[in-house]
Amino acid sequence: MTSADAPPRNLPSTSDNILLGDVADSTRVEFRSVTKNYGTTQVLHGVDLDVAPGEFVSLLGPSGCGKTTALRVLAGLESASGGTVLLGGVDVSGVPTNKRDIGMVFQAYSLFPHLTVAQNTAFGLRRRRVSRADANRRAHAALDLVGLDHLAERYPHQLSGGQQQRVALARALVTEPRVLLLDEPLSALDAKVRVQLRDEIRRIQLRLGITTVFVTHDQEEALAVSDRIAVMNAGRIEQVGTPEDLYLRPATASVASFVGVSSLAPGVVRGDSVTVWGSALPLQTPHADGPVEVFLRPEDLRLVDTEAAGTDAVVQESTFLGSFRRTLVRTADGTLVRVQHAATARVEYGDRVRIALSTHPVTVRPLSENNAN
Repeated sequence: MTSADAPPRNLPSTSDNILLGDVADSTRVEFRSVTKNYGTTQVLHGVDLDVAPGEFVSLLGPSGCGKTTALRVLAGLESASGGTVLLGGVDVSGVPTNKRDIGMVFQAYSLFPHLTVAQNTAFGLRRRRVSRADANRRAHAALDLVGLDHLAERYPHQLSGGQQQRVALARALVTEPRVLLLDEPLSALDAKVRVQLRDEIRRIQLRLGITTVFVTHDQEEALAVSDRIAVMNAGRIEQVGTPEDLYLRPATASVASFVGVSSLAPGVVRGDSVTVWGSALPLQTPHADGPVEVFLRPEDLRLVDTEAAGTDAVVQESTFLGSFRRTLVRTADGTLVRVQHAATARVEYGDRVRIALSTHPVTVRPLSENNAN
Protein backbone atom coordinates (compact mmCIF):
# COMPACT_ATOMS: atom_id res chain seq x y z
CA MET A 1 0.00 0.00 0.00
CA THR A 2 1.42 3.40 -0.93
CA SER A 3 1.03 6.42 1.31
CA ALA A 4 -1.49 7.87 -1.13
CA ASP A 5 -3.64 4.75 -0.71
CA ALA A 6 -3.49 4.75 3.10
CA PRO A 7 -7.00 4.87 4.61
CA PRO A 8 -7.83 7.82 6.88
CA ARG A 9 -7.21 7.08 10.54
CA ASN A 10 -9.91 7.71 13.13
CA LEU A 11 -8.08 9.53 15.89
CA PRO A 12 -9.12 9.56 19.54
CA SER A 13 -11.00 12.55 20.88
CA THR A 14 -8.69 15.51 21.50
CA SER A 15 -11.05 17.93 23.20
CA ASP A 16 -9.42 17.41 26.59
CA ASN A 17 -6.17 19.22 25.75
CA ILE A 18 -5.76 22.66 24.20
CA LEU A 19 -2.80 21.58 22.08
CA LEU A 20 -4.77 18.89 20.30
CA GLY A 21 -7.84 20.75 19.14
CA ASP A 22 -6.28 22.68 16.26
CA VAL A 23 -4.08 19.97 14.78
CA ALA A 24 -6.50 18.66 12.18
CA ASP A 25 -4.86 18.86 8.76
CA SER A 26 -1.51 17.11 8.97
CA THR A 27 1.28 17.76 6.50
CA ARG A 28 2.62 15.57 3.70
CA VAL A 29 6.41 15.16 3.58
CA GLU A 30 8.17 14.39 0.30
CA PHE A 31 11.72 13.66 -0.74
CA ARG A 32 12.22 13.84 -4.50
CA SER A 33 15.53 12.49 -5.79
CA VAL A 34 17.40 14.03 -2.84
CA THR A 35 21.19 13.76 -2.90
CA LYS A 36 23.78 14.92 -0.40
CA ASN A 37 27.51 15.21 -0.93
CA TYR A 38 30.26 16.03 1.52
CA GLY A 39 33.08 17.01 -0.77
CA THR A 40 33.68 14.06 -3.08
CA THR A 41 31.74 11.66 -0.83
CA GLN A 42 28.11 11.09 -1.75
CA VAL A 43 26.03 10.22 1.32
CA LEU A 44 22.51 10.25 -0.15
CA HIS A 45 21.89 8.77 -3.59
CA GLY A 46 18.60 10.03 -5.02
CA VAL A 47 16.31 9.41 -2.02
CA ASP A 48 12.60 9.30 -2.86
CA LEU A 49 10.04 9.07 -0.05
CA ASP A 50 6.41 10.13 0.36
CA VAL A 51 5.07 10.38 3.92
CA ALA A 52 1.31 10.78 4.06
CA PRO A 53 -0.32 13.37 6.35
CA GLY A 54 -0.49 11.99 9.88
CA GLU A 55 1.70 8.98 9.07
CA PHE A 56 4.46 7.64 11.32
CA VAL A 57 7.40 6.59 9.12
CA SER A 58 10.72 5.28 10.41
CA LEU A 59 14.06 5.54 8.63
CA LEU A 60 15.77 2.30 9.62
CA GLY A 61 19.28 1.13 8.88
CA PRO A 62 22.77 0.52 10.22
CA SER A 63 25.14 3.29 11.27
CA GLY A 64 26.42 5.25 8.29
CA CYS A 65 23.52 4.38 5.98
CA GLY A 66 22.41 8.04 5.63
CA LYS A 67 19.23 8.04 7.71
CA THR A 68 20.27 10.88 10.04
CA THR A 69 21.58 12.89 7.10
CA ALA A 70 18.19 12.51 5.40
CA LEU A 71 16.45 13.73 8.56
CA ARG A 72 18.81 16.71 8.86
CA VAL A 73 18.10 17.64 5.25
CA LEU A 74 14.38 17.48 6.01
CA ALA A 75 14.92 19.68 9.08
CA GLY A 76 16.99 22.21 7.14
CA LEU A 77 20.06 21.54 9.28
CA GLU A 78 21.81 20.35 6.13
CA SER A 79 21.23 21.56 2.60
CA ALA A 80 20.57 19.00 -0.10
CA SER A 81 23.11 18.80 -2.93
CA GLY A 82 20.32 17.93 -5.35
CA GLY A 83 16.64 17.10 -5.47
CA THR A 84 13.71 18.64 -3.63
CA VAL A 85 12.18 18.50 -0.14
CA LEU A 86 8.50 19.41 0.13
CA LEU A 87 6.29 20.06 3.17
CA GLY A 88 2.60 20.21 2.37
CA GLY A 89 3.42 20.37 -1.33
CA VAL A 90 5.67 23.42 -0.92
CA ASP A 91 9.37 23.26 -1.82
CA VAL A 92 11.29 24.12 1.36
CA SER A 93 14.75 23.24 0.07
CA GLY A 94 15.89 26.83 0.55
CA VAL A 95 13.85 27.59 3.67
CA PRO A 96 15.79 27.89 6.96
CA THR A 97 15.04 25.53 9.83
CA ASN A 98 13.22 28.11 11.96
CA LYS A 99 10.77 28.79 9.12
CA ARG A 100 9.82 25.14 8.44
CA ASP A 101 7.46 24.78 11.42
CA ILE A 102 8.83 21.44 12.60
CA GLY A 103 9.47 19.93 16.02
CA MET A 104 12.68 18.00 16.67
CA VAL A 105 13.75 15.56 19.39
CA PHE A 106 17.31 14.24 19.44
CA GLN A 107 19.21 11.63 21.44
CA ALA A 108 20.70 14.39 23.61
CA TYR A 109 18.02 16.05 25.74
CA SER A 110 19.66 19.52 25.53
CA LEU A 111 17.62 20.97 28.38
CA PHE A 112 18.65 24.23 30.00
CA PRO A 113 19.85 23.31 33.51
CA HIS A 114 18.93 26.68 35.04
CA LEU A 115 15.30 26.54 33.80
CA THR A 116 12.46 24.55 35.34
CA VAL A 117 10.68 21.82 33.38
CA ALA A 118 7.86 24.24 32.55
CA GLN A 119 10.29 26.97 31.48
CA ASN A 120 12.23 24.53 29.29
CA THR A 121 8.99 23.42 27.65
CA ALA A 122 7.81 26.99 27.03
CA PHE A 123 11.17 28.22 25.74
CA GLY A 124 10.26 28.00 22.04
CA LEU A 125 7.00 29.83 22.63
CA ARG A 126 8.72 32.70 24.43
CA ARG A 127 11.14 32.98 21.49
CA ARG A 128 8.07 33.38 19.28
CA ARG A 129 6.85 36.22 21.50
CA VAL A 130 3.88 34.28 22.88
CA SER A 131 2.61 35.94 26.06
CA ARG A 132 3.90 34.53 29.32
CA ALA A 133 0.43 33.44 30.44
CA ASP A 134 -0.37 31.68 27.16
CA ALA A 135 3.07 30.09 26.98
CA ASN A 136 2.67 28.77 30.52
CA ARG A 137 -0.79 27.39 29.75
CA ARG A 138 0.41 25.61 26.60
CA ALA A 139 3.56 24.32 28.32
CA HIS A 140 1.43 22.67 31.02
CA ALA A 141 -0.80 21.18 28.31
CA ALA A 142 2.28 19.73 26.58
CA LEU A 143 3.62 18.34 29.86
CA ASP A 144 0.23 16.81 30.54
CA LEU A 145 0.48 15.03 27.19
CA VAL A 146 3.74 13.36 28.22
CA GLY A 147 2.60 12.72 31.81
CA LEU A 148 4.90 15.21 33.53
CA ASP A 149 2.68 18.14 34.45
CA HIS A 150 3.14 17.28 38.13
CA LEU A 151 6.91 17.85 37.76
CA ALA A 152 6.62 21.24 36.05
CA GLU A 153 8.56 23.12 38.73
CA ARG A 154 11.48 20.71 38.97
CA TYR A 155 14.85 21.24 37.31
CA PRO A 156 16.45 18.84 34.78
CA HIS A 157 18.97 17.47 37.27
CA GLN A 158 16.06 16.31 39.43
CA LEU A 159 14.67 14.10 36.64
CA SER A 160 15.56 10.66 35.34
CA GLY A 161 16.82 10.21 31.77
CA GLY A 162 13.41 9.04 30.60
CA GLN A 163 11.71 12.04 32.22
CA GLN A 164 14.20 14.44 30.61
CA GLN A 165 13.46 12.94 27.20
CA ARG A 166 9.74 13.40 27.84
CA VAL A 167 10.40 17.08 28.53
CA ALA A 168 12.30 17.31 25.25
CA LEU A 169 9.29 15.75 23.51
CA ALA A 170 6.90 18.19 25.21
CA ARG A 171 9.13 21.10 24.13
CA ALA A 172 8.97 19.87 20.52
CA LEU A 173 5.17 19.54 20.61
CA VAL A 174 4.28 22.74 22.43
CA THR A 175 4.65 24.91 19.31
CA GLU A 176 2.14 22.67 17.48
CA PRO A 177 4.53 21.88 14.60
CA ARG A 178 3.35 20.55 11.28
CA VAL A 179 5.91 17.72 11.36
CA LEU A 180 7.69 15.92 14.22
CA LEU A 181 11.25 14.66 13.64
CA LEU A 182 12.80 12.13 16.04
CA ASP A 183 16.50 11.27 15.74
CA GLU A 184 17.42 8.22 17.86
CA PRO A 185 15.56 9.74 20.85
CA LEU A 186 15.54 6.51 22.87
CA SER A 187 19.03 5.09 22.38
CA ALA A 188 20.47 6.60 25.60
CA LEU A 189 17.79 5.04 27.81
CA ASP A 190 17.74 1.65 29.50
CA ALA A 191 15.70 -1.13 27.89
CA LYS A 192 12.55 -0.93 30.04
CA VAL A 193 12.29 2.87 29.86
CA ARG A 194 12.97 2.75 26.13
CA VAL A 195 9.98 0.47 25.54
CA GLN A 196 7.72 2.59 27.75
CA LEU A 197 8.69 5.84 26.05
CA ARG A 198 8.45 4.49 22.50
CA ASP A 199 4.88 3.37 23.23
CA GLU A 200 4.13 6.78 24.76
CA ILE A 201 5.48 8.56 21.67
CA ARG A 202 3.25 6.44 19.45
CA ARG A 203 0.20 7.11 21.64
CA ILE A 204 0.80 10.86 21.54
CA GLN A 205 1.43 10.80 17.80
CA LEU A 206 -1.88 9.04 17.20
CA ARG A 207 -3.74 11.55 19.37
CA LEU A 208 -2.16 14.49 17.60
CA GLY A 209 -2.35 12.97 14.14
CA ILE A 210 0.98 14.66 13.46
CA THR A 211 3.19 13.56 10.57
CA THR A 212 6.25 11.96 12.15
CA VAL A 213 9.62 10.81 10.80
CA PHE A 214 11.60 8.65 13.22
CA VAL A 215 15.26 7.69 12.75
CA THR A 216 16.47 4.53 14.46
CA HIS A 217 18.92 1.67 14.02
CA ASP A 218 16.79 -0.50 16.32
CA GLN A 219 14.53 -2.72 14.20
CA GLU A 220 12.34 -3.65 17.17
CA GLU A 221 11.55 0.02 17.78
CA ALA A 222 10.71 0.59 14.12
CA LEU A 223 8.57 -2.53 13.84
CA ALA A 224 6.66 -1.67 17.04
CA VAL A 225 5.59 1.91 16.30
CA SER A 226 5.66 2.60 12.56
CA ASP A 227 2.90 2.78 9.99
CA ARG A 228 5.62 2.22 7.39
CA ILE A 229 9.39 1.78 7.46
CA ALA A 230 11.98 2.91 4.92
CA VAL A 231 15.02 0.64 5.15
CA MET A 232 18.19 2.47 4.12
CA ASN A 233 21.53 1.05 3.03
CA ALA A 234 24.54 2.98 1.72
CA GLY A 235 22.57 6.18 1.16
CA ARG A 236 19.66 4.55 -0.67
CA ILE A 237 16.21 3.40 0.34
CA GLU A 238 16.05 -0.31 -0.40
CA GLN A 239 12.41 -0.90 0.55
CA VAL A 240 9.47 1.03 1.96
CA GLY A 241 6.60 -0.89 3.46
CA THR A 242 4.60 -1.80 6.52
CA PRO A 243 6.39 -3.68 9.29
CA GLU A 244 4.63 -6.84 8.10
CA ASP A 245 5.80 -6.29 4.51
CA LEU A 246 9.43 -5.85 5.49
CA TYR A 247 9.50 -8.87 7.79
CA LEU A 248 7.47 -11.29 5.70
CA ARG A 249 8.31 -10.04 2.20
CA PRO A 250 11.79 -8.45 2.17
CA ALA A 251 12.60 -7.11 -1.29
CA THR A 252 16.39 -7.50 -1.04
CA ALA A 253 18.95 -9.62 0.76
CA SER A 254 20.11 -6.65 2.84
CA VAL A 255 16.55 -6.00 4.07
CA ALA A 256 16.16 -9.68 4.94
CA SER A 257 19.42 -9.68 6.86
CA PHE A 258 18.74 -6.44 8.74
CA VAL A 259 15.07 -6.80 9.64
CA GLY A 260 14.39 -9.65 12.03
CA VAL A 261 16.55 -12.65 12.94
CA SER A 262 17.72 -14.93 10.14
CA SER A 263 20.11 -17.80 9.58
CA LEU A 264 21.86 -18.52 6.29
CA ALA A 265 21.73 -21.98 4.74
CA PRO A 266 23.10 -23.23 1.41
CA GLY A 267 20.60 -23.87 -1.37
CA VAL A 268 20.29 -24.26 -5.12
CA VAL A 269 17.87 -22.20 -7.21
CA ARG A 270 16.05 -23.89 -10.04
CA GLY A 271 13.34 -21.84 -11.70
CA ASP A 272 10.97 -20.31 -9.17
CA SER A 273 12.10 -22.37 -6.15
CA VAL A 274 15.22 -23.07 -4.11
CA THR A 275 16.12 -26.45 -2.67
CA VAL A 276 17.43 -26.56 0.90
CA TRP A 277 18.28 -29.92 2.50
CA GLY A 278 16.07 -31.66 -0.03
CA SER A 279 13.05 -29.38 0.47
CA ALA A 280 11.87 -27.06 -2.32
CA LEU A 281 10.89 -23.58 -1.07
CA PRO A 282 9.25 -20.83 -3.14
CA LEU A 283 11.34 -17.73 -3.87
CA GLN A 284 10.30 -14.32 -2.56
CA THR A 285 11.80 -12.65 -5.64
CA PRO A 286 13.22 -14.21 -8.84
CA HIS A 287 16.89 -15.21 -8.85
CA ALA A 288 19.25 -16.74 -11.38
CA ASP A 289 19.66 -20.51 -11.22
CA GLY A 290 22.59 -21.81 -9.22
CA PRO A 291 24.03 -22.03 -5.69
CA VAL A 292 22.81 -19.40 -3.21
CA GLU A 293 22.54 -18.62 0.48
CA VAL A 294 18.99 -18.78 1.82
CA PHE A 295 17.62 -16.58 4.63
CA LEU A 296 15.68 -18.72 7.11
CA ARG A 297 13.64 -17.22 9.95
CA PRO A 298 13.75 -19.13 13.28
CA GLU A 299 9.97 -19.52 13.26
CA ASP A 300 10.12 -21.15 9.81
CA LEU A 301 12.17 -24.05 11.21
CA ARG A 302 10.74 -26.57 13.66
CA LEU A 303 11.81 -29.59 15.63
CA VAL A 304 10.19 -32.81 14.37
CA ASP A 305 10.18 -36.50 15.26
CA THR A 306 13.23 -38.45 14.16
CA GLU A 307 11.11 -40.41 11.64
CA ALA A 308 9.65 -37.30 9.99
CA ALA A 309 10.92 -35.68 6.80
CA GLY A 310 13.71 -33.19 7.54
CA THR A 311 17.42 -33.05 8.22
CA ASP A 312 19.48 -34.20 11.18
CA ALA A 313 21.24 -31.70 13.43
CA VAL A 314 23.07 -31.39 16.74
CA VAL A 315 22.13 -28.83 19.40
CA GLN A 316 24.80 -26.19 20.07
CA GLU A 317 22.88 -24.03 22.54
CA SER A 318 19.30 -23.31 23.59
CA THR A 319 18.02 -20.00 24.96
CA PHE A 320 14.86 -19.62 27.05
CA LEU A 321 12.94 -16.48 26.00
CA GLY A 322 9.82 -16.76 28.10
CA SER A 323 7.02 -18.03 25.86
CA PHE A 324 9.41 -19.82 23.49
CA ARG A 325 12.96 -21.05 23.02
CA ARG A 326 15.50 -20.35 20.31
CA THR A 327 17.87 -23.25 19.75
CA LEU A 328 21.05 -23.09 17.69
CA VAL A 329 21.74 -26.34 15.84
CA ARG A 330 24.46 -27.55 13.47
CA THR A 331 23.31 -29.61 10.49
CA ALA A 332 25.27 -32.42 8.87
CA ASP A 333 26.75 -30.01 6.29
CA GLY A 334 28.06 -27.75 9.08
CA THR A 335 25.40 -25.04 8.76
CA LEU A 336 24.37 -23.21 11.94
CA VAL A 337 20.69 -22.26 12.08
CA ARG A 338 18.33 -21.08 14.81
CA VAL A 339 15.06 -22.91 15.44
CA GLN A 340 12.19 -21.31 17.38
CA HIS A 341 10.03 -23.76 19.32
CA ALA A 342 7.86 -24.19 22.41
CA ALA A 343 9.54 -23.42 25.71
CA THR A 344 8.39 -26.81 26.98
CA ALA A 345 10.47 -28.62 24.33
CA ARG A 346 13.71 -28.46 26.31
CA VAL A 347 16.91 -29.60 24.60
CA GLU A 348 20.53 -29.61 25.75
CA TYR A 349 23.94 -29.14 24.17
CA GLY A 350 24.91 -32.21 22.14
CA ASP A 351 21.36 -33.55 21.72
CA ARG A 352 20.64 -35.01 18.30
CA VAL A 353 17.47 -33.58 16.79
CA ARG A 354 15.69 -33.40 13.47
CA ILE A 355 14.53 -30.15 11.92
CA ALA A 356 12.09 -29.39 9.12
CA LEU A 357 11.35 -26.29 7.05
CA SER A 358 8.06 -24.46 6.58
CA THR A 359 7.19 -23.83 2.94
CA HIS A 360 7.04 -20.03 3.21
CA PRO A 361 8.65 -17.95 0.44
CA VAL A 362 12.30 -17.16 1.17
CA THR A 363 14.85 -14.54 0.17
CA VAL A 364 18.23 -15.61 -1.23
CA ARG A 365 21.54 -14.00 -2.10
CA PRO A 366 24.48 -15.14 -4.23
CA LEU A 367 26.78 -17.65 -2.56
CA SER A 368 29.57 -15.76 -0.77
CA GLU A 369 33.13 -16.22 -1.96
CA ASN A 370 34.13 -17.85 1.34
CA ASN A 371 31.50 -20.52 0.94
CA ALA A 372 32.12 -20.95 -2.76
CA ASN A 373 35.71 -22.12 -2.20
